Amino acid sequence: MNEFLRWFFAFMSEMLKGFGYIFSGIGRGIAQIFNIKNYIEIFKSYSTDFGVVGWILAILAIIIVIAIYVLIAFIIVLIIRKYIRFRHSIVSNEDLLEEISDLQRQVLKMTKEKDEIMAMKVAQMGLPVGASGLSYAGGEVPYQGEGEGGEAAVVEDGVVQTADRRFSRLLEVDSFYKNYTPPEYDNEITLEQLCEAYRNFACSKMHLYYDIKTIRLFIAGMASTKLIILQGISGTGKTSLPYSFGKFLQNDTTIASVQPSWRDRTELFGYFNEFTKNFNETEVLKRIYSSGYNNDVNLILLDEMNIARIEYYFAEMLSILEMPNADEWELDIVPNSWSTDPIRLDRGKLVIPQNVWYIGTANNDDSTYAISDKVYDRAQPINLDAKGIAFDAPEQGPINLGYDHLQQLFDTAFESFPISQENLRKIQQLDLWVIEKLRVAFGNRILKQMGLFVPVYVACGGEELDGIDYVLATKIFRKFESLNLAMLRDELRELVVYINKSFGKNKMNESIAYLERLQKLF
Repeated sequence: MNEFLRWFFAFMSEMLKGFGYIFSGIGRGIAQIFNIKNYIEIFKSYSTDFGVVGWILAILAIIIVIAIYVLIAFIIVLIIRKYIRFRHSIVSNEDLLEEISDLQRQVLKMTKEKDEIMAMKVAQMGLPVGASGLSYAGGEVPYQGEGEGGEAAVVEDGVVQTADRRFSRLLEVDSFYKNYTPPEYDNEITLEQLCEAYRNFACSKMHLYYDIKTIRLFIAGMASTKLIILQGISGTGKTSLPYSFGKFLQNDTTIASVQPSWRDRTELFGYFNEFTKNFNETEVLKRIYSSGYNNDVNLILLDEMNIARIEYYFAEMLSILEMPNADEWELDIVPNSWSTDPIRLDRGKLVIPQNVWYIGTANNDDSTYAISDKVYDRAQPINLDAKGIAFDAPEQGPINLGYDHLQQLFDTAFESFPISQENLRKIQQLDLWVIEKLRVAFGNRILKQMGLFVPVYVACGGEELDGIDYVLATKIFRKFESLNLAMLRDELRELVVYINKSFGKNKMNESIAYLERLQKLF
C-alpha cells in the first residue's frame, strides 16, 4: 500500500508539474512581451551604430508596435463591452417576459376572483350557479352587469338580454350577407387546368414566375391538410404565392403578420375587453366567420409564422384541425351568449368552416424559432428554394372557383389515382427498414396525408413517384435531423442504396438529394 501511495504521489506530482509549466510559461511569455527595460537596453546597445535612416526606421518600428498593441487592447475592450451589452439585453428581455407573465397571471387571478364574487351574489338569491358565474332556472335572472342606458340586464335560457353589441365587425358580416348574391362559379375546370391557369395568371398579371411543380405541390397540399408551410430562402415568392392565388380566385387572402410577442391565441382571434365590454376582433376571426356564409376558397396567410412559437399562438387550432369529425371543429370565442351576438355564434362558439386554409411562411435563420415535429406532422411543408425564372405565358384572367367543386375534384382524384399497391408495398418495406436501422417510424397520420396528397398531385399533372418522393423527403426523412447523424453516415448511405434499389435509380431524386445533403452537413 505504501508503494502505491508513493507511486501515486510521484505520478500526480509530475502531472501537476506539467500544468505548472503551462501557467508559468504563459506568465513568463506575458512578462517577456511587456519587458520595457529589456527593450530599452537592447535599443541602447544597437542605436550607437544607427545612421539617419536607421533612426527613422527604428522610430517607425516602435510606433507601429505600440499602435498594434493599442489596437489589440482596443479590440479586447470593445469585445468585452459588446458582450456586456449583449448580456444586458438578454437579461432585460427575460425580465420583460417574466413581467408580462406575471401580469397575465394577475389578470387571470382577478378574472377568477370576479367570477367568484358574481357567483356568490347569485347564490345569495337562492339560485343554482352555472360554470360561467351566471345563474338561470328557466326564468329571468338578473345579470351582474348593465345594459345600454344603465338598466340591469337579464338572462333568459342562458342568453344575456342586452342592447349592447360587443362584436361590431362580425355583425357587419351578418349585415353584408343578408343581401349577398354568390358569383357564377367555374364548375368545369379540372385540377390540371387550374394549375396551368394560375401559373399563367401569376406570370401575365402579376409578374410572378412559379414552376409548375410548385403549384401542383400547393394544390395537393390543400387536399391533404388545412395547414401548409411555405419555407425557403428570402425572395422566392413564399408570401406572393398565397397572395396571388387569392387574387386569381377573386377572393383576397387575409394576411396576418406574426409578431415576436405573440404568445397565445388572443393574437389571432382577439379577446373580450372587460372594461369597454367590446370584443377586439381580428381580421383572422372575421375571415373565419365570414367563410361560413360563402362557398369560396378562403386563404389566411400567417406571414413569418415562426418568428414566434407556433405552438403558443396556434395551439388550439392545431388541436381542432386534428379532430376527425368536422362538426366538432369549434372555437370558443366567449364563455357566454348575448342576445346581440352575431348569428353564427352558437353559445359563444364559432364553427370552423371547411373552406378555410391556413398558409404559413417560414424562414430558417437566427431570428426565428425552429418548427417542431408537432407542427410539421400536421402540416404540408413546401420548399421554395429557388427564385422563379421568367417565361412567356398567355394572358389569363382570374376565375371564380367554388369550394364544393374543388372538393369534388379532390374526391374524384382520390378515387381515380390512388397510390398503386406496388408502391404501397415498397413504402411499407421502407418503413420497416427505417425503423430497424434508424428507429424512426412513419406514423399513421403521415401515411394518411400521403394517401390524399399523391392522388391530387397526379390529377394536377404530376407523377405518382414524384409525389411519394416529396412526402418522404419533407415529412419523414426530415425527422432524421434530430438524430446523431455524425454516427449514422453509413446507415444514410445504405438508405440511399436501398431507395435506388427499391424504387428505381434516378426516381426518388428529392429524397436522395436531401439524404446526401444530410451526410455533408453532419
